[in-house]
Amino acid sequence: MNSPNDSRQYAPATERNQQPILEVLKRVLPATGTVLEIASGTGQHAVFFAPELKPRKWLPSEVNPLLQASILAWETYFPADNLFPPLELDVQKSLWSVENPDLKLPFCLQEFPITALVNINMIHISPWSACLKLMAGANRILPSKGILYLYGPYKQNGKHTAPSNQDFDTSLRLSNPEWGVRNLEEVVAIAELENFRLVEVIPMPANNLSLIFEKI
Repeated sequence: MNSPNDSRQYAPATERNQQPILEVLKRVLPATGTVLEIASGTGQHAVFFAPELKPRKWLPSEVNPLLQASILAWETYFPADNLFPPLELDVQKSLWSVENPDLKLPFCLQEFPITALVNINMIHISPWSACLKLMAGANRILPSKGILYLYGPYKQNGKHTAPSNQDFDTSLRLSNPEWGVRNLEEVVAIAELENFRLVEVIPMPANNLSLIFEKI
C-alpha cells in the first residue's frame, strides 16, 4: 500500500513481463551508449532494467506528469548510477525534447550517444499517428546500426494470434476508437520507410511479441 507521499504507480503487467523483456534486451542492445525509453509509464521497467544493463545508460521519458512523478519516485526507492530522471517527451511532436541542443542532462550525450530506443506497450494504446511519429523520431535520433525495440501484442497477416488478444483489441477500441492491436506487417512497413530493417520477431509470454529493428 502506498503512503500518501509515495507517488509510485504500479502496473501489474510490468512485473510479469520485465524479466522476459530483460533477457531479450541483454542480447540485442548495443553494448554501450544510452538507451532512450519512450513512454516509460510507471517507471518500474526503468528501475528494473538499468542496473542489469550496465555500462549502458538508461534515460526514461514520459509525457504524462503523473507518470513522470511515478518514475522519479521509483528511482528514489531503487537508485542506479546509470539511471537518470525522466525527460518530458511527447512522441507525437515533430521535434523531441532530447533533440533540443540546449537540453540539460546529468551526462554528456556526445560521450554517451543514444544507441537504442525501447518502447513497450505503447502503440496499441495510442493513435496510429504515435507509431508514425515514433518511427520518424527513431530515424532522426539513432545512428546506423542503432536498435529500435518494440514490445506488445500484434496481429499477424491481419489476424489475432489468440482469442485473448482479440478480446483485448475490442476493449481498447471501445475505450478509444483510435486505439487497438496493430498489424505487424503495417508496423514493419512504416519502419522500413524510416530506414529500419526488421531483424527479429521474438514470441513472448501472454501472446506478445518483441520486435527488433536495426537502423540502416
